[in-house]
Amino acid sequence: MTLFDENVAVVPAPRERWRRRSVVGVWALTVASLVLLTLTFLPSAYVIQQPGPVFDTLGTSKTADGQDVPLISVPDEDDTPTTGRLDLLTVQVSGNRERTPSWLELAGAWFDRSRAVVPIDRIFPAGQSTEQRNTENAALMTDSQNEASAAALRELGYDVPAEITVMTIDDDGASAGRLQQNDVITSVDGTAVTSVEGIRSKVQDAAGGPVAVGFERDGIPGSAQVTPRETTADGQTQYLLGVGLGISFDLPVDVTIQLNDVGGPSAGMMFALGIIDKMSPGDLTGGVHYAGTGTIDADGNVGPIGGIRQKLYGAVDAGATMFLAPEANCNEVVGHVPDGLRVFSTSTLEQSLTVLETVRDGGDLDALPTCGSGS
Repeated sequence: MTLFDENVAVVPAPRERWRRRSVVGVWALTVASLVLLTLTFLPSAYVIQQPGPVFDTLGTSKTADGQDVPLISVPDEDDTPTTGRLDLLTVQVSGNRERTPSWLELAGAWFDRSRAVVPIDRIFPAGQSTEQRNTENAALMTDSQNEASAAALRELGYDVPAEITVMTIDDDGASAGRLQQNDVITSVDGTAVTSVEGIRSKVQDAAGGPVAVGFERDGIPGSAQVTPRETTADGQTQYLLGVGLGISFDLPVDVTIQLNDVGGPSAGMMFALGIIDKMSPGDLTGGVHYAGTGTIDADGNVGPIGGIRQKLYGAVDAGATMFLAPEANCNEVVGHVPDGLRVFSTSTLEQSLTVLETVRDGGDLDALPTCGSGS
């Protein structure tokens, strides 16, 4: 009896081969898990901007105790029913210096057109805490409401006196030794000024040359020759007086704006439009759902804001079909308008009103300025 046939080759099972593959797979899984763990918990230097809550300036808002009240209230309000909306938009920031988004969260936001990944220093300057930022944004919101009230009332023909006061002076700035704290600025180069933006504009027009700043000090008129200092911000040359200015208005109408937990100056234009609608006969919206954004000063100038791409998507999500964008933000708008939204550009409150009136009256919309066709 033969137990083995010497002519038959016995091939051993490829155990070692599979064992090696298994080892490689285990190592690959381990490395992937470590990378995933690292991406989940490793701090980043970025935050995420995304669409925030939307508020109709012609609608209601909740007080601190949860009661619904008109977002804008004016005495003797025209009670014409409003069929459209004038939405102001907000941007939420995910993350702060105490807790930054994970790299996985950032990766998700990177591929979402409605969100943006931005360096944390752009939103939270070094040395500024979240509490300090919130306090600053609350102050900017209050200033925005006052400026919007003044701009709307002036547009409606009211006389709105303003007082621009020197609040702070840089020790080594252009105005040191020439202006004093609590000086009331009345003119620049002989032209009366009624807004902080008006002062900035006159200083920029001088292109670094000396300007004559008229003021009242303890009720006594005076003038100082100030040569602004040149600086560069975001690649643009600016000229600074080296002072911090505050403005107060003597409003002839008691306008009340109720909006909690929202900060910053970007709602100014929509506040102004809401005030005008409430104080004017008829329905300014013509039944159309508008959304918009932009700072505003008492002279009705509309300025740029941050996070406009997120606001475009927030507008669409809220059901808006028309959007008012600051002309200065048009470079960020072109190529990023969501389907179903028509965007008009504006640089003044008067231009914004022209858009609303043209749409309401069935005018030629193609003749209005847009970010796509130039302003």
